[in-house]
Amino acid sequence: MNYRATLPRRRPPGKGRRAISVVRSGIRRYPREIWQSMRFGKAKPAAPSPWLLPESFHAQPLAAAWLGHATVLLRVGGCTILTDPVLSHRIGPSVGRFKIGISRLAELPAQPEHLPPIDIIAVSHAHFDHLDKHTLARLAHDRTTVVTAHHTKRLIPRGFRRVIELDWGQEVSIGGVRLGAIRPRHWGARIALDRHRGYNSYLIEAGDHRVLYAGDTAVTAAFNHLRGIDLAIFGIGAYDPWEAAHATPEQVWSMFNACGGTRLLPVHHSTFRLSDEHRDEPLDRLLSAAGPQGLSRIIRCRPGQSWWSEACDSLCAAG
Repeated sequence: MNYRATLPRRRPPGKGRRAISVVRSGIRRYPREIWQSMRFGKAKPAAPSPWLLPESFHAQPLAAAWLGHATVLLRVGGCTILTDPVLSHRIGPSVGRFKIGISRLAELPAQPEHLPPIDIIAVSHAHFDHLDKHTLARLAHDRTTVVTAHHTKRLIPRGFRRVIELDWGQEVSIGGVRLGAIRPRHWGARIALDRHRGYNSYLIEAGDHRVLYAGDTAVTAAFNHLRGIDLAIFGIGAYDPWEAAHATPEQVWSMFNACGGTRLLPVHHSTFRLSDEHRDEPLDRLLSAAGPQGLSRIIRCRPGQSWWSEACDSLCAAG
């Protein structure tokens, strides 16, 4: 479907209209999800079959596996990195034995126990769909270092080797991999009143390879100074009516080109129903915006599939 052709041409809404749209969007979605949380919260969905990476994944100088939403398993410079791990069936706060929030649209591709040993976990910000305490607790290991945003360290469960907070403009080197924090256009509050928390994008560098993990961001020029990005990971969903916090697919394609990216891995779509657009719309609009270039520059993976730079180009291997 050509979603762009169906979009009405109008001025961006003002703050008042935007706030009304956000409230209406939440009313259409959250009461039903909260009711289902309480009704089915104790039921345990069937566990997925053990997830296996292709044998050649760890031999690649640059590889990625999308695990749904913003969770990406990366292999960069001999280091295994996991972004914003959320491998729960539902996201939101826990109340007793219940987790109150949005349910996953599709089956989980993997459980935390299916993943290989993780060297670094990069957490962009504290929103429930990016910092899931339940998943992090199951991943806790004394070999793993967590890099997270300013004023979010206390939200990370215990059991990790180190937890390092990075503010904008700061960087850290871990095992030959350098992570630098960039300021996107977003916000970091976990609940309404804790807006002192940070929110990061990360530039990940190892050897000759550079990866940009944008996290959540509206359209911004924050990445325009970057060059030589081998892999850019951008969220393309949750923009209707949240365009002030999440870029549209067309804006993502523009930002990707502005930062000199070679390959784009689109994430943050078709996993949780966080907004009003159809679950297939973000990827369709991105491919439409890219035109013929999308065939070679956009990595189209289903959750659980892998990509690596030397062998797959825009194709993905089943995980």
